[in-house]
Amino acid sequence: MAVDVLRRNNVKVFGRGTQPMVFAHGFGCDQNMWRFITPAFQNDYRIVLFDYVGSGHSDLRAYDRTRYGTLGGYAEDLLDVCGALDVRNAIVVGHSVSGIVAVLAAKREPQRFAQLILIGPSPRYINDGDYVGGFDRADIDGLLETMEKNYIGWANYLAPAIMANPDRPELAAELAESFCSTDPVIARRFAEVTFLSDNRADLVEATVPSLILQCSADIIAPPEVGEYVHRHLPLSTLRVMQATGHCPHMSHPEETIREMKEYLSGKARAA
Repeated sequence: MAVDVLRRNNVKVFGRGTQPMVFAHGFGCDQNMWRFITPAFQNDYRIVLFDYVGSGHSDLRAYDRTRYGTLGGYAEDLLDVCGALDVRNAIVVGHSVSGIVAVLAAKREPQRFAQLILIGPSPRYINDGDYVGGFDRADIDGLLETMEKNYIGWANYLAPAIMANPDRPELAAELAESFCSTDPVIARRFAEVTFLSDNRADLVEATVPSLILQCSADIIAPPEVGEYVHRHLPLSTLRVMQATGHCPHMSHPEETIREMKEYLSGKARAA
């Protein structure tokens, strides 16, 4: 029986352009987080939104612990969506872990992608020798343990730190609500896969041009990470934003849109 990918991944397509712009959300989020960004592009692009299996309004019955035991499973979701829509020459906008998911997908099927826009990507969250990922292994183990023992408390504690815009508490509240609306078993598995992955070696094999949007203060992907990705990802452009936090598409949409449009118009300069 053929899989109905569009239903499985809650795919939405709109816009008046022809070139596809595919938006891939981060951990604990869903496609609704892109609502401040998409209106600026819908006149010129064919907007594609989706939820990973296990997130948002995807079909939870399709969740498979083995498939989604690596980021490769999430890259398969992205490629499945592109395949179902026969997407070519696409721009993929990936937030957080989806920045690396987009790199993995572009490695597998580079012919589908024209450009990648990576918002706060990190190939490894754990410090390793001279590599600064932002966390020690004990930090990640503690985070995963807290998720398992008190998921609601974990979500309400971490969301404001991730958003890092205390003057707009409604954004942190939305992120916490998004965390809490996700099945906690699936969320913990996704967190484990995200925070324990090491995809540094995948960067050097990528061939699709990319824009890295690095926030100036981000506890999840600190500036050293953005610089590392830029050094090791061929054909990449790094832009350091004034935006703070890990979700500039929500907290600073105007700056995010401006950087995206400058890059896509060919006017962006490397930081």
